[in-house]
Amino acid sequence: MGIGNKLNELLKDRNMTVTELSRKINVAPTTIYSIIQRNNKKVDIDVLLDIADVLGVTAEYFRDSPKSEPTTRAAHFDGTEFTEEQLDRIEAFAKFIKQEDK
Repeated sequence: MGIGNKLNELLKDRNMTVTELSRKINVAPTTIYSIIQRNNKKVDIDVLLDIADVLGVTAEYFRDSPKSEPTTRAAHFDGTEFTEEQLDRIEAFAKFIKQEDK
């Protein structure tokens, strides 16, 4: 999720308008609208720090978190228990099946 989407959500959560935010951080409203509409991934650091301060979050909040591989495996096999090695083999087989479809 880009900075614009996160910023838009924060503004809604705090019932704040773009105009109010722009006045508080002393930038043109068009600057804020541009960030939101373009869903920028990079914003001037001073503007970002001011936005974060006014909205009560850290600048880190706006960082685009890397996508990670799911670490949870779930399966239902009517009470049969599997060892960790068997679960690894099942997972490998699932990946193999996905590759076949490509």
